Amino acid sequence: MSLPASALSAPIASASQLSKFYGSGEAEVRALDGVDVAFAAGSFTAIMGPSGSGKSTLMHCLAGLDRPTSGLVMLGGHNLSTLNDRQLTRVRRDAVGFIFQAFNLLPTLTAEQNILLPLDLAGRKPDHDLFSRLVSSLRLGDRLKHLPSQLSGGQQQRVAIARALVTSPAVVFADEPTGALDSRASHDLLGYLRHTCRELGQTIVMVTHDPNAAAFADRTVLLSDGRIVDDLDQPSAEQILGAMAKLGA
Repeated sequence: MSLPASALSAPIASASQLSKFYGSGEAEVRALDGVDVAFAAGSFTAIMGPSGSGKSTLMHCLAGLDRPTSGLVMLGGHNLSTLNDRQLTRVRRDAVGFIFQAFNLLPTLTAEQNILLPLDLAGRKPDHDLFSRLVSSLRLGDRLKHLPSQLSGGQQQRVAIARALVTSPAVVFADEPTGALDSRASHDLLGYLRHTCRELGQTIVMVTHDPNAAAFADRTVLLSDGRIVDDLDQPSAEQILGAMAKLGA
């Protein structure tokens, strides 16, 4: 399958003949089966597919959270297949930001402490200008001293976004980031992610099951049975829904 032109220019992350198998013999499950995909710097890509299609496995392999059975993964200039566990941890810490459906904030830390946690763990000093810009643009200035339990779901997810961006990562991986939010908070969050791509040059790869969420992205990659079956450039929610319907999803 040919890739959109946007994916071929200066890829910040890519996979070549990426496969991930579980089990063996008749019980073997091919979560990924020879996937080729590239993500340009500053792009916003949604990954979609039916349940069990391999979309989460693809994201985990791209982010260095899971090792593939075979194939090549490049991330921010690093060949992940050649790295040991310590080196992989360093790449994830320095080059990757994560946003999860469940927020994954530490309940005993304030919003500010949660945002700065990746830097604290890495022994890095914060960029105060970047921190201030994130706090201001995410409307968190009056919430920094609050614990997660004192924040709404939307506010908690905005803290999680700031935490993902505060390290200036090469790529932010978002796993169903709107799954626990209402429609208004989801719209605000997705609009902000799109803003970080278009205005700040941040690269985002988002796994989602929601065509409306995927329509915020510049591109939607569809998986089925561990293989890429469609690659849509600037699709509408209706176009994504139609493509998913063809897969029986």
